[in-house]
Amino acid sequence: MEFRDVVRRRRMVRRFGPDPVDPAVVDRLVETAVRAPSAGFTQGWSFLVLTTAAERERFWAATTPPDSARDMSTWLAGMRTAPVLVVALASRDAYVGRYAEPDKGWTDRDEARWPVPYWHVDAGMASLLMLQTAVDEGLGACFFGISAYQIAAFREAFGVPAEWAPTGVVAVGHPQAGGAKGSPARRRRKPLDEVVHRGRW
Repeated sequence: MEFRDVVRRRRMVRRFGPDPVDPAVVDRLVETAVRAPSAGFTQGWSFLVLTTAAERERFWAATTPPDSARDMSTWLAGMRTAPVLVVALASRDAYVGRYAEPDKGWTDRDEARWPVPYWHVDAGMASLLMLQTAVDEGLGACFFGISAYQIAAFREAFGVPAEWAPTGVVAVGHPQAGGAKGSPARRRRKPLDEVVHRGRW
């Protein structure tokens, strides 16, 4: 598929069919993810790949809030059909450690030097590559986050060390009609002249 077609066809899929995803495709998703750029070539990411029914059920049990201000039942019903979940995690310590090395020179390891948390930026870029790879493979995918209130339960369920924080999750499978309507159903895409500023603001 041409790259511009991958970009234009990518959308968040919120319901998946029953067919499994070829393990070789799952491997290609993460192989592509690690080609993402990372500050200082830190590569301070990890990917938790969940493909069995038991693993996925443990994930949903740990990360589903007991109550919500919004009705999430339609979203959950669709997302729970995904046969593959890949949790992208980032290590702050890897980045502050990398930038304390001699070629970077921030020996105090002060997080305040970072204008934004690049560990999550880089894990996000890796996640986008997984979303695009899914499209290129003829699959659908959706990126979503884990509630801050459920992170402790997620860590405990999967033995995730304290150093690693989840940036988000990529759900992958064969797209199926239905599922929760996303924000694009309620909001328009902004035209370029609203978001692009050339030369100055």
